[in-house]
Amino acid sequence: MASKSPTILATSGGYKPGARTRLEFNKLVHYAVDLSGVTGRAPRIAHLGTASGDQRWFNSEISEAGNVAGFRLTHLNLFSMPNVGNIEEYLLGQDVVWVNGGSVVNLLAVWRAHELDAIFRRVWQAGVVLAGVSAGSICWFRGGTTDSFGPELRAVSNGLALLPYDNGVHYDSEAARRPLVHRLVAAGTLGETHCTDDGVGLLYRGTQLVEAVTETPGKAAYRVTLAASDGSTAEVVEERLDPTEL
Repeated sequence: MASKSPTILATSGGYKPGARTRLEFNKLVHYAVDLSGVTGRAPRIAHLGTASGDQRWFNSEISEAGNVAGFRLTHLNLFSMPNVGNIEEYLLGQDVVWVNGGSVVNLLAVWRAHELDAIFRRVWQAGVVLAGVSAGSICWFRGGTTDSFGPELRAVSNGLALLPYDNGVHYDSEAARRPLVHRLVAAGTLGETHCTDDGVGLLYRGTQLVEAVTETPGKAAYRVTLAASDGSTAEVVEERLDPTEL
């Protein structure tokens, strides 16, 4: 079942400790499923762990989380070769695509090698809900901030650009994230940047930001822009977006 319009849920969350497994899906993942509108059957979820090299041990834990949630969860692995014959057909058959975190720089390089940049645009336009955490959030934007190059955070600017903004993740849990976003916006390296505290997600219908949501009370999202202050100079403006609690 396809969503009524192209839909992206970009998050800094989605997992919680499990009762009998190491992790379970938290409310953000369940919200992504709700957005798909699927009823009367188990939701079909594709998990992509490209950003961490398709680690099979983590795939196993995600599979357990899917079983607990009642999802029909499968994995699109690209290492060492794609595990499906037709990637686009496989993705178009899903209700939700969930992209895990890791190295967004490596993720984007591998995706482009397999033409997933073009495929995901068509999958998005077809109404499959695209969602993810951390690298799985930044990838849908023009770019953002990343530790993919090393411990010192840097800008990444070659995202898929389905959304015409930049993205900041883990905004409250990693001290260097906020000041770097502000510096990069001030320098013009990043444009309008949408940021999420841990546990927060941003919902886009088409390219329009329509709602911030949270699985963790007290957290927030932020819109960071460069705005004229007195007609001749510009300053960075951070607008807090209070989310709806899931």
